Amino acid sequence: MKIARVRLTDPEVAPLLTDLGREYEERYGGGGADTVHDVEAGAFDPPTGGFIVLLDGANTVAGGGIRQLDERTCEVKRMWTNPAYRRAGHASTVLTALEELARELGYRMVRLETGYAQPEALAMYRRLGYREIGNYGIYDRATGFERTIPVDDDAS
Repeated sequence: MKIARVRLTDPEVAPLLTDLGREYEERYGGGGADTVHDVEAGAFDPPTGGFIVLLDGANTVAGGGIRQLDERTCEVKRMWTNPAYRRAGHASTVLTALEELARELGYRMVRLETGYAQPEALAMYRRLGYREIGNYGIYDRATGFERTIPVDDDAS
């Protein structure tokens, strides 16, 4: 498996967006799939954003992106793992790669939100040390999380 930096509009991302929309519709109903398009694709482009996918040959295994909220803070969006590859740590791999990308882009804080109908995601973010910050976005009943990104100077 390999991690690749891509654009949200690249073909490797299409299966992610399609299945993420399907899953949101199943879990939340009533237009849940629309949340896949709540942020313009360009928000995930350098120099303030980025998108990565984990690939197994030609198969998109998992992925996610970051976009700028402010000069110090980015937001993780579009986290997804292919159902055929779940429960193998791939989401954690993607999140670690996104945190590294955030560090490279100069961010000090990573923020994200997930919905009440995604208990697996809620458990993962808690397990990985993300702090709950309450609902900060536009989605009712979402839970926000954040984590400080250490910089090289912090490691001394």
